[in-house]
Amino acid sequence: MDSPFTQFGHWFDEASAREINDPNAMALASVSAEGRPSVRIVLMKGFDANGFVFYTNTQSRKGGELLANPFCALTFHWKTLERQVRIEGKASLVDDQEADDYYHSRPRGSQIGAWASEQSRPLPDRPTLEARVAEVESRYPEGEIPRPPHWTGFRVVPERVEFWQGMPYRLHDRLVYERAGDAWTAFRLFP
Repeated sequence: MDSPFTQFGHWFDEASAREINDPNAMALASVSAEGRPSVRIVLMKGFDANGFVFYTNTQSRKGGELLANPFCALTFHWKTLERQVRIEGKASLVDDQEADDYYHSRPRGSQIGAWASEQSRPLPDRPTLEARVAEVESRYPEGEIPRPPHWTGFRVVPERVEFWQGMPYRLHDRLVYERAGDAWTAFRLFP
């Protein structure tokens, strides 16, 4: 295959058919200004030859880290298929239209939550969050809720993608793609 996106598409289709929960769940690793890694699970909301997209609050820890240092890594793990895909690359913001389109496709409660939550900041208690939700609901009782300026998507543009297939006796199959300009080179690794 000439790019990792074709292979990823095949594997993602199989995972979507067989994984019980969230086949689009991926671990996202970012790095703080102090050089400390941080990892969490996010949901991929799209992929194509331009990269892998997820959405978040840019004022969250991950948002701030990616804005300061765009180098990051993703991992998909599909246990039932004994597969994982590791992606290394750089994150950049999606354009406003793409962010608006996705934001308005979300359930109304999720749109309200994007306004109400000061993601990754200390929360004194649950009633504080509930009061913020009620305030946003009263501000937007009906009709379209605008996308918050701090809520958008990131596209991770891969520079390296590794496909790992579990095999008997730990003789796993590992196929790596590395970007060289606009082209990809592929090679295998020992398990």
